[in-house]
Formats: sequence, C-alpha cells, structure tokens
Amino acid sequence: MAEAGAHLTSTSVNEQPSIFEVLAQESLMEAVRPALKHAIKVLAESNPSRFGFLWRRFDELYLLLDLLLQNHFLSNCSASFSENFYSLKRVTGRGFAVRLGLNRKSHWRSLLLLCLVPYLRAKLEVTLAQQRDEEDFSIRLAQSRSQRLYRAAVAAYPYVSSAWQAWVFCQQLLFVFGVAKTHNPLLWLARVRLARLNAQDIRDLELKPSRIGNPAEGSLLQRTWWLMSQAARGAALSLSSSLSMGVFFLQFLEWWYSSENQSTVKTLTSLPAPPPPLHLRQDQNNQDTSSNCSGDTQSISNTVNCPLCRRLRTNSTVLSTSGFVFCYRCIYTYVKANRRCPVTGFPTELQHLIKIYSPES
Repeated sequence: MAEAGAHLTSTSVNEQPSIFEVLAQESLMEAVRPALKHAIKVLAESNPSRFGFLWRRFDELYLLLDLLLQNHFLSNCSASFSENFYSLKRVTGRGFAVRLGLNRKSHWRSLLLLCLVPYLRAKLEVTLAQQRDEEDFSIRLAQSRSQRLYRAAVAAYPYVSSAWQAWVFCQQLLFVFGVAKTHNPLLWLARVRLARLNAQDIRDLELKPSRIGNPAEGSLLQRTWWLMSQAARGAALSLSSSLSMGVFFLQFLEWWYSSENQSTVKTLTSLPAPPPPLHLRQDQNNQDTSSNCSGDTQSISNTVNCPLCRRLRTNSTVLSTSGFVFCYRCIYTYVKANRRCPVTGFPTELQHLIKIYSPES
C-alpha cells in the first residue's frame, strides 16, 4: 500500500507527477474559460454595437485562441499550457522520455483532444439545453423517426455524461494507487502520459530559441513560411505570457461572480435604506393634528409632489441610488451641480436618472 502511494509525495523528477499536480493543472484550464467568458460578457454589455460579436462568437474565437496556444506549447514544450505551467511534459512509450518532443501522431491527437473535445461538449450542452426548453413549452405533435431518435439522444445524454464522469473518477483512483499511468481517459486516448520536467528538459527549452535560424538565402516561399511561423509563434507566446500573468486574476473573477458568493457581495455592496426627508416628517406631524379629511388630502399630495420644488411633479424622474421621485427639471439641475441625492446625500450621477412612464402619460 505504501509502495503504491509513494508517488503522491515523491520529489523525484524522473517519476510520474502526483495526483495533486495533475488535478491542479486541469482546474487551471477549467477556470480560464468561464472567467474569460464573463469578461467578454461585461465588455459586450458595455458596448453591444462594437463588442457584441465577441459574445455571439465566443466559442469559436476561444477555440481559435486555444488551438494557437496549445499548438505552440505542444510544439515547443511537449505539453499543454496548463501542464507546462506546472512543469509537466507529455511522453510516449513505456519509459519516461529524457528528451522533449512528441511524434506527429501524438502531437495531433493531443491537440484535437485538448481543443475540440471541450468545444464540442460545450456546443452539445447548449443545444440540448435549448431542446429541453422547447420540449417544455411546445405542443407534442406527430414526430418523424429522426425526431424520435433526436429526443432519445437528448434523454440519454445525462446517462452518458454520468458514465464518462465515473470513468474519469475510476481512472484517477487507479492513478493514485499506481495501477494506471494516466489520470484522464483523454490522455489514454492520445497514447501519452505526463511526467515532470528534468534539468535536461529545462536546458533544451532554453536553447530552442537560439537554434531557430533565419532562412535569408532560401526561396521566397521558405522566407514567407518562416515569417508566418514566427508571427504565429510570437502571437502564441504573447498570449501565453499574458494568460500566465492573468490566470490568478481570472480565477478571482470566477470566484467573485460565482453564485455562492453573490449573497456575500450583495451584503457588502448594498446601500442602507434612505431615511425619509425632513419636510415629509413635518408634513406627517401636521397631518396627525388635522382632521381626517384634510389628512387624506395631504397624504395624497405628498405622493405626487416633488421634494425639491414642493409642487405637483411634472415629467416624474426617479433616482436609482435612493428611490425618491422628483421633477425632471429640478433633479437634473440639482444633480448636475451637486453630484448627490438632495434627500439622502448618496453620490449620484446623471446616468442614475430614470424616467417614470405612467399609463396616463
């Protein structure tokens, strides 16, 4: 038992990585996509006409960036972005490779499984969710054979997904006890496994940029291809560097906007209930001393009078920061000059004015 679990805390660079390392690199890439998607959503909502296409085509744009990034790291580091971030590499065969480098088949299998499988799964989940919504709010008519097969696939998808998750869990258990060499079925399908980088690998990574020459004497096609490859390499390197620096910020964004944290955020950022204005308190006192008839008249007038001019409101406008309603001309002039609510004193800008539309108007 101790021999089977010895690799969990082993520090030798020649042995397979621990389960904590491989799960950490997986959670890294899983956190990048939703955090980046939320950032694109905020950008698109701020300016829909300019950045709306980024939100509508997010899956395809992310697939393109992911292909560029993962291809760069597989070609230069024999690992994906997250695997290289945790000093891991992909190797083939039974023994751990001393030198870096994947053969062509392993490279393309790894690239397709790294990029296309998450993309297809996300698209399938969106399609099935839309189909379930249509099933819930549509009338069941006579269906063709293909439609019945499609409905059967929709109904079977949760069981297929559960079976896949069970396979992943069993694979991880076998990896923990040293029975399996891979912790994920996708690595098994790619015919590769993970290993730690050693000192020779780090030296090879440092020497790789110096080995790339400039084909100045080559043909025009060779020079063009070299320039295109260098541009793609530079774009991938810039993307990986910025992603490496911003990965912890992206994980913070994912936590900050998670559903579990929303209640805490609302508690910390919510403003206190504004107190009633002073002149309304005085009006209430006067109302208590007057007769019931005059009191009803005064109460009705308080609901339609502007707190600034004390007259009947015209073009009613509410402040979103406090909830009080004013005449548009009164509150616009006041907020433009003082940048605060005249009743509560809360900081207020002109964009916080909201026009109220009534059925009578």
